[in-house]
Amino acid sequence: MRLALRFVVPMVAILALIAYATIPLFEALDRRWAIRDVEVRARLIANTASEPLVSLIDSKDNRKIQRFFERAVQDERLFALGFCDMQSVLLYRSSNFPQAIRCTDTRAYQNPVLTLHVSDYPVEADGKTIGKLVLVQDIGFVGNRSTETKRYLFWLFIVLGLVISFANVVIARLSFQSLMGRMRAALKGGTIKRTLSRMQSPELLPLAQDMRNFLRDIGSDRPARDENQISWTPKTLKNLLKEELAGDEVLIVSNREPYIHSHVDGKIEARFPASGLVTALEPIMRACSGTWIAHGSGDADRETVDDHDRVRVPPEKPSYQIRRVWLTPEEEQGYYYGFSNEGLWPLCHVAYARPVFRLPDWEQYKAVNQKFADVVVQEARTEDPVILVQDYHLALVPRMIREKLPNATIITFWHIPWPNAEAFGICPWREEILKGLLGSSILGFHTRYHCNNFIDTIDRTLETRIDRETSQITFRGKATAIKSYPISIEWPPKHVDNQRSLAEVRAEVRKNNGLPDDMILGIGIDRLDYTKGICERFLAVERLFERYPEWIGKFSLIQIAAPSREALDQYRNLGMQVREEAARINAKFPQAITLKIQHHGPQQVFEHYRACDVCMVTSLHDGMNLVAKEFVAARDDERGSLILSQFTGAASEMPEALIVNPYDIEQCAMALNAALSMPSEEQRARMHSMRGQLQEFNVYRWAGRMLIDAARMRQHERLRGRIKENEAWL
Repeated sequence: MRLALRFVVPMVAILALIAYATIPLFEALDRRWAIRDVEVRARLIANTASEPLVSLIDSKDNRKIQRFFERAVQDERLFALGFCDMQSVLLYRSSNFPQAIRCTDTRAYQNPVLTLHVSDYPVEADGKTIGKLVLVQDIGFVGNRSTETKRYLFWLFIVLGLVISFANVVIARLSFQSLMGRMRAALKGGTIKRTLSRMQSPELLPLAQDMRNFLRDIGSDRPARDENQISWTPKTLKNLLKEELAGDEVLIVSNREPYIHSHVDGKIEARFPASGLVTALEPIMRACSGTWIAHGSGDADRETVDDHDRVRVPPEKPSYQIRRVWLTPEEEQGYYYGFSNEGLWPLCHVAYARPVFRLPDWEQYKAVNQKFADVVVQEARTEDPVILVQDYHLALVPRMIREKLPNATIITFWHIPWPNAEAFGICPWREEILKGLLGSSILGFHTRYHCNNFIDTIDRTLETRIDRETSQITFRGKATAIKSYPISIEWPPKHVDNQRSLAEVRAEVRKNNGLPDDMILGIGIDRLDYTKGICERFLAVERLFERYPEWIGKFSLIQIAAPSREALDQYRNLGMQVREEAARINAKFPQAITLKIQHHGPQQVFEHYRACDVCMVTSLHDGMNLVAKEFVAARDDERGSLILSQFTGAASEMPEALIVNPYDIEQCAMALNAALSMPSEEQRARMHSMRGQLQEFNVYRWAGRMLIDAARMRQHERLRGRIKENEAWL
């Protein structure tokens, strides 16, 4: 009863206030309707009376005219009637016609005692206006009707309030009491029985179900809201870990390590590898101070680790540690060169290279994935760390970790494209790979298109429950969220800070490459990989000179190609093909292409970005491609042009670039000509827009979005676990 009164009284009071607030509006509306009806009625009377009145006026029989007026005002609402001539003289009127009404302005009449409405209408005879008929109507009925309307509306609101209040109380008490009690107990951290014995206000139980529904969906809008409100920096990520993840442990697992130690001229040097994955993740590790687990591939890597195979990096200012995993040559050959790069890499890239799948490679792939998973379990200091698994080399690791650390939050990011379901069906071990990936809490791709491809692949391959609206896949009772996180680079890029002036860099790069000071330069920077469209780029340069000969001797392309996977025949053959193509074109157009197949450090790469006028990114298929973003980030002078393949994830984020189909050599040559001819004002406008996009959507935001989603998921899982504990008691 107390609950009913506490609910009913405020509800009735609120509805009473609403009634008092809205009734004047109804009253005003009712009055407007009544006046409109009165005016319509007056016009009807005037139209009806005009013809007989004209006849009477023509007869000049004043007695008949007076009787006509007196009979007309016998209507209960028509108070008085008068006729004014064209000189505004009141010629005829009923006996009760108010003296205060003047023919000059009949509508100006006001009477504080009587509620009268005055209107006038022209009277015509033989097509000419001879005067106007003045009608005075009693509208006192309007006020009476408004009073009744207010009373009826007020009591209607009161009755509705009582009915709604009691109905809600009865339904809430009968339908949800037990579920509310369980949620309350879960929030208190004990069983329902113990909680109820302590509760002082059991009438508050109905609120618990609403809280349960809220907690089920908690944070559904938070990522987008927080993401837009935060200025993403390394400090932001640290605060995020502290506030959202409460200092939880963060581990990154990848095949490639962020620093490779090698012997160079009798000394050990730490080299930063040419890898988009490393470029994106290394700033995150600096911010999070976690552990990066990776394959130790450098010839001096073993000499630099401690007894636990760990080393602190970066060398100049250590802020996190690498835990190295050692692989035998056989493991590396089968797992990395074999299954990963002869199988999965061509399978996922639409570059028309036939994937090769061999059983021994698959066996090594499984064994190495298990080795990585075991190291993760060893390095984890808690039962529920946050683990970021990177790329296609480690597709089985999420499920393997899940078996040992069931409470871990596993975020897997697939850095390359995901093919359509038919293409992925080529893989003989597709089910094992998909099951491995579904061990993740969150599985991320660069674009929504790749997410949809993955969901379609699951739909055709495994028996799961798929919620396409929320992009969730439930397998063996565990849900995996499929999300798109377009990767980016750090902002501002640290390699720009220590750069020399633009004039010095431009002169130095041209001098080092034996090119004239006034030569216009293009730049291409890639791993030596068949998906990067390097030969197509060379053909575009050749076609530029054929189609626009005015650029011969004025433009040259510098192609930096970092050696990659040289143990594979495809890559060795590609290296030979690239060299032959460059030599052929240079024989035809001297200094057209400067080919540099060697590793360049980040500082050297950024020098070339700043020294060149055009950057060509002609990937045949790419998940994102960070070279395009690095070039834009390096151009603090807001000059230069970007030619970007439509088959990169970056193309959807950077529409200001010159978007091309790399297979269309004519189009690429035309785009190159447009880039070389582009006015400086247009270059600045395009570059300014792209730099603004990078500043807002940087790598810290990419990581932060994943961590926010992870934090929300962890909170949800912990609450669900406590609810299950209490449900077991029931």
